[in-house]
Amino acid sequence: MKNNNSLQQFIIEGIQERKGKNITIVDMSAIESAAASQFIIAEGSSRMQVGAIADSVREYVQDKTSIKPYNYDGYTNSEWIVVDYGDTLVHIFIPEVRDRYNLEELWSDAVISEVPNID
Repeated sequence: MKNNNSLQQFIIEGIQERKGKNITIVDMSAIESAAASQFIIAEGSSRMQVGAIADSVREYVQDKTSIKPYNYDGYTNSEWIVVDYGDTLVHIFIPEVRDRYNLEELWSDAVISEVPNID
């Protein structure tokens, strides 16, 4: 299995492949009570784009690493899709749902970094 940094990079590239925006990495590896080591959070402008971004992440990561997610959920309404890679959870939102749940604020004691948008 590839190390976490390359998995992270391939997830980000999969998001960017479908024009996902506002990518944030929430590193919770130093927080004992955290359910995962990191969240990678992104958004799409519509439900259709959120679904396409999630598909892109799953396909891109599997193509580059042969790693399949343990699980994924949220395709029913595609407002918030989570893709579970064990220690890394990928959250893809439509903007208003991302604002409502505000995971970055919830985990504000984590190390949070932004990935610049590519336009």
